[in-house]
Amino acid sequence: MATWHTASEEELARNEQRSGWRTIRRVAPYLWPADKPWVKNRVVLAMLALLASKLIAVYTPMLYKGAVDALAEDAVSPLMLGAVGLTVAYGFARLMANGFQQLRDAIFAKVAQRALRQLALETFEHIHRLSMRYHITRKTGGLSRIIERGVKGVEFLLRFMLFSIGPLILELLLIGVILAVVFDIWYLVVVAVTIATYVAFTFKVTEWRVKLRREMNDQDTDANQKAIDSLLNFETVKYFGAERREAARYDSAMEGYEAAALKTSYSLAFLNFGQSFLITSGLVAVMVMAANGVENGTLTVGDFVMVNAYMIQITMPLNFLGTVYREIRQSLVDMGEMFDLLEQPSEVSDKDGAQPIVVDKGKIELDNVAFGYEPDRPILQGVSLTVEGGQTVAIVGASGSGKSTIGRLLFRFYDVQGGALRIDGQDVRDVTQESLHDVIGVVPQDTVLFNDTIRYNIAYGRDGATEEDIIAAAQAAQIHDFIASLPDGYETAVGERGLKLSGGEKQRVGIARTLLKNPPLLLLDEATSALDTETEQGIKEALARAGQGRTVITIAHRLSTIAESDRIVVLEKGEVVEEGTHSALLELQGRYAQLWQRQASEDEMPAG
Repeated sequence: MATWHTASEEELARNEQRSGWRTIRRVAPYLWPADKPWVKNRVVLAMLALLASKLIAVYTPMLYKGAVDALAEDAVSPLMLGAVGLTVAYGFARLMANGFQQLRDAIFAKVAQRALRQLALETFEHIHRLSMRYHITRKTGGLSRIIERGVKGVEFLLRFMLFSIGPLILELLLIGVILAVVFDIWYLVVVAVTIATYVAFTFKVTEWRVKLRREMNDQDTDANQKAIDSLLNFETVKYFGAERREAARYDSAMEGYEAAALKTSYSLAFLNFGQSFLITSGLVAVMVMAANGVENGTLTVGDFVMVNAYMIQITMPLNFLGTVYREIRQSLVDMGEMFDLLEQPSEVSDKDGAQPIVVDKGKIELDNVAFGYEPDRPILQGVSLTVEGGQTVAIVGASGSGKSTIGRLLFRFYDVQGGALRIDGQDVRDVTQESLHDVIGVVPQDTVLFNDTIRYNIAYGRDGATEEDIIAAAQAAQIHDFIASLPDGYETAVGERGLKLSGGEKQRVGIARTLLKNPPLLLLDEATSALDTETEQGIKEALARAGQGRTVITIAHRLSTIAESDRIVVLEKGEVVEEGTHSALLELQGRYAQLWQRQASEDEMPAG
């Protein structure tokens, strides 16, 4: 059992290493893009500023040594400066080193922010390209956390990997050479052993802490997802008086986060103490060697001070190494999750050379269409259906018969798995998704609105719509008078998901939005089934007006809403079992007549 666990840990480490290199390879083009010379120039200038900063920083202790020796021995330095002059030069050198560091940050800032913006945009666009299957199974809270942490990880990696690890190595090498040349090889040996032990200890403990941090991140993601899910379902929580239950569920997730966070804190304290012990031991050893040199007369007091200055100069960035290494590792993990998201394949994508769809007549054909959301659960089984241009065809059937699936296939949320779906003879798989979406207007059963104004939600139907266009669409949807009666009119905020409006008002806004889009094809997906009878009648009139001059497919549960359709198609277990006009299907006394009679009897039942 233990052997299996070890193998799993080793495999996990290898996977993380591969993921880390993949992440670095993905980020590199943002720092050195072939088509952006100004980015390359900024990176080069930033590195030159960094080099200047480190060279000055390494030379600064020598000025300090000269000032001390000048005070102790009343000697004149090789620079022909007295103690005061050397002290001023020392101060100026420190200022210059810091100045070049700030210049480096200022030069590189635009490169880093550009990379962040591009990555965030690429991720956002990719998420919108992912299929309906992905989005109905996602966890919104967890997804937002992955993007947030990934973008922050990029920023940290760009800043600290370029400007902390690299510069630290350069500085250690320069100081090591100075210690070996100016003093003794044993100084370099002690410093090298101290640094090697320190780095080994830091990396080993940090590897352990990364696992703890990953656990903490998982708990954080879980708690955040539960919080967002609960808030999105605010009404449901209230309906069932489940506030305490939701609070307990959230607190349980936060309890897991608390436990993981405590482990992280305790391990950090251990890491910091261990680092301090190793660094202090090395510092004391070198300072003892330097003190002996001063007593023996082989070194001056200035040399002693310079050794101390170099050791402090080494220990300051080394103290930060554990944090930097941990954050870089964590950044690679966070960015790895984001790049995993970016590499999530789009189930539905445009073919190479796909052309925009051209709609002249608006004829829709389903030719022996087969589809299932799961391999072992077919939904549509060889459905064939033709809707002539300008016709209104209703699709009815029991729940699970495949009505809404046809609408999703038409909009190409999914691709058909057998047969073909064509619009004016063009297979929807052969045209661009953008153009396909442009020619289809959808009014769903539950219109979801953005948390903005009524104006914004109607105007969403067409980018750049004028005020006159918006008002005309609202009038056609029979909601203009209602909007005009509101104190803020079209500037009225609709709230989260449009919850400040009633069901009928939301539907009318959705219809207005679709009318503003002005598509040749209209898909009404049970657009009135959730409304009361009076509201339904008003929405029916608005939908009838919306369908004039368009090809309309109505997916209906309530049969009274589609009795006037040109043709009605009855689905049963994914197959077309009947089709015809309302009166012809009633005369047939088949499946449609059964559904009609059942709904009629339900409507006649007295209210409880």
